[in-house]
This record gives sequence, structure tokens and C-alpha cells, in this order.
Amino acid sequence: MQWSELAFNALSVDELYELLKLRVDIFVVEQNCPYPELDDKDRHSETQHLLGRNSQGDIVAYARILAPGVSYPEVSIGRVAVAEQARGAGVAHQLMQESIKLARKYWPEENIQLGGQEYLKSFYQKLGFEPVSEMYLEDGIPHLDMLYKISK
Repeated sequence: MQWSELAFNALSVDELYELLKLRVDIFVVEQNCPYPELDDKDRHSETQHLLGRNSQGDIVAYARILAPGVSYPEVSIGRVAVAEQARGAGVAHQLMQESIKLARKYWPEENIQLGGQEYLKSFYQKLGFEPVSEMYLEDGIPHLDMLYKISK
């Protein structure tokens, strides 16, 4: 996997199209969940887009890292997506490790929060996230808020 981090204004038109297609394919089509995918957080001046490309150069992994105060009081990782053809090979784990590194690079003193789908609770726990909420429905899908605490 080749990883790259880009601010919104550094994304090429093709990169933006690919990452939005990946997100819509997974979150809207695959999960049969119509919701407003474009929320203006992509364009926030501090948002970082993490792209993972396979050996053919296709974007097969993506995450969005948001500054404190954009979605949560803490830094947050969201829109975590792995293309179907890349699943089962540890790409999601790599993606989250790279996302945590990126969050720590820009905001080293901040805890990291995410709103993860409930069925992925143990996956996120293995990465160091702990649940900080009860289950709630977001767009009809069970979620949990989870926190990665930075040792100070």
C-alpha cells in the first residue's frame, strides 16, 4: 500500500472523484443507507485526507482526519473505508494505524475520537480505542463513540 495525505485543495479532480466514489459505494450503496455524504467537513482548512493506493494505483483505502472541534471536541477519524477487493488482507488495520499517526502528527497532544459502527467495536479496541458512549443509531446503523487516549 502506498499512503498519501492531502488537504482538500491539494486533491486532484481524479483523486477527489475516486475517494468520493469509494465512500458512496460503501456507505450509501453497499450499506443501503441514503444520507448526505457531502457535509462540508472535507473542505475544512485543517482536514487531512488519507489515501491508500494498491499496486495498480487505485484508491482502495481512505480515511478523513478532522481537527478538534469539527465533529467532536477531540481530533476525529471518520469516513474509514476499504474497497471490497482490498478487504481481508489487513488493509483496514494499516489504514487505522496510518490515520492515528497522521492525527498525532498534526495534533500530538489531543485524544482521538471516532463514531464507529458497533459491529467493529473489537476491531477498534485492538487499535487502542475504548467505547465512551452507549450504542446509538446513526442513519439507521448502530454506532458507538470510541476514544483513543493519548498518554500525557
